[in-house]
Amino acid sequence: MPGLVDACKDLFDTENLYEVLGIEKTANASQIKKAYHKASLKTHPDRAEEGEKEKATRKFQCISAVYSLLSDDSRRGLYDECGEVDDENDPLQQNKDWEEYWRILFPKISVKDIEEFEEKYKGSEEEREDLKKAYIDAKGDMDVILESVILASVEDEDRFRQIIDQMIKEKQIKKFKAYTSEDENAKKSRKRQANKEAKEAENARKELGLDGSDASLENMILARQKSRGAQAESFLDGLAAKYGAKEGKKKKK
Repeated sequence: MPGLVDACKDLFDTENLYEVLGIEKTANASQIKKAYHKASLKTHPDRAEEGEKEKATRKFQCISAVYSLLSDDSRRGLYDECGEVDDENDPLQQNKDWEEYWRILFPKISVKDIEEFEEKYKGSEEEREDLKKAYIDAKGDMDVILESVILASVEDEDRFRQIIDQMIKEKQIKKFKAYTSEDENAKKSRKRQANKEAKEAENARKELGLDGSDASLENMILARQKSRGAQAESFLDGLAAKYGAKEGKKKKK
């Protein structure tokens, strides 16, 4: 198995551990943990398509090893000073159950936690910043934006467009062709798809006898995993990325 730096170069095209997590060298412990959770959710093997699981597993392990090093003050200090990782202390070389490590760091959250988070998040400055980043990363593609922002749905599109238009007007972000040239048919198509999925979800809820409890939530996740594979927990895990940054609270969708 290659060393951690070599693995980062191979899998993420960078030898900079901070870039792997998408953070600055000045990031504090909370920011590192939050970035790790978001990055690991994107590469979790359970969400990979068939044929991509092996690479996803390697990425997941690499990201976990990066976090293990950066969350250790002494190892991080050594890396910051010399820019290298001693192979003898390379966390990627350790015989470690990275998925169990991940689960310990980010316990599950309850339905009540999700509802409380939604109430605080919608319309917040945090949501606005997430929307801004999603717009830039997606280069204005509204389909990708709605998939990227936590708790977002087609019902938020008009609200999001008002915020984006204002940011463009204030020159906080630039115009992207994918955003300005999208026609009404694309918007209608999103709504049709959302309505279809809502009906399917309601039918599944009735069939499974879900009542909104935490146990029902877990049953729904299991059912969706069987029918939709990699997309099954994306909404819940998106929330987990947020809750992972809140110290003293246990949260995850």
